[in-house]
Amino acid sequence: MSRSAARYRIGAVTRNIIHFAVLILAIVLAQPGHAQDREVPYWASIDAEEVNMRVGPSRDYPIDWVYKRKGLPVKVVRVREGWRLVQDPGGTQGWMVSSLLSARRGVLVIGEGIVDLREKPAEGSEVRWRAEAGVVGRLIRCEQQFCEIDISGRTGWGEQARLWGAGEP
Repeated sequence: MSRSAARYRIGAVTRNIIHFAVLILAIVLAQPGHAQDREVPYWASIDAEEVNMRVGPSRDYPIDWVYKRKGLPVKVVRVREGWRLVQDPGGTQGWMVSSLLSARRGVLVIGEGIVDLREKPAEGSEVRWRAEAGVVGRLIRCEQQFCEIDISGRTGWGEQARLWGAGEP
C-alpha cells in the first residue's frame, strides 16, 4: 500500500470516529435532564437568591410567595414540563420553575431550641457547635437517626428529626 493510500485510509477512519462522536454528543444533549425523570416526591433546594412561587405552572399565573433563601429545601410533589409543584417547610404548596431548583439536598433546622451538631453520629459524641431553628445548610449524608450537615463550611451531625429536608420525602 502506498503512503498516500495509507494516509487516506487513516483520514477516513478519523473522520468516521469524529462523526460518530458528534452523533453521540447530539443524542446525549437532546435527552431531558435526569432531574426531569425523577419519581415524586423528592427533595430539592432553591438554587437562586430569589425564586417566585406561583399558583399555577406558568408565568401567566400570579405569584403567591417570593423566596429569598438560597439552599432552602423544598419537597417536589408534582412535575409538569418545566415546572415543579413544591411544598415548603411550612406546608405551603405552589409552582416553581425547575431551572431555579437544585438536586443538591438542603436542610432547615426546625423545632424548639438549639440543635447540637456533634463530631460523630451518636448521642454521646462531642458537641462541635450549635445551630438554632431557621438555619439552612447542605445535607452531606445520614446514618441512623443522625445527619451530617454543612452550614457555611462548618460540619456536624444533628438529629434527623430536627432537620427538614433529610430522610424520605
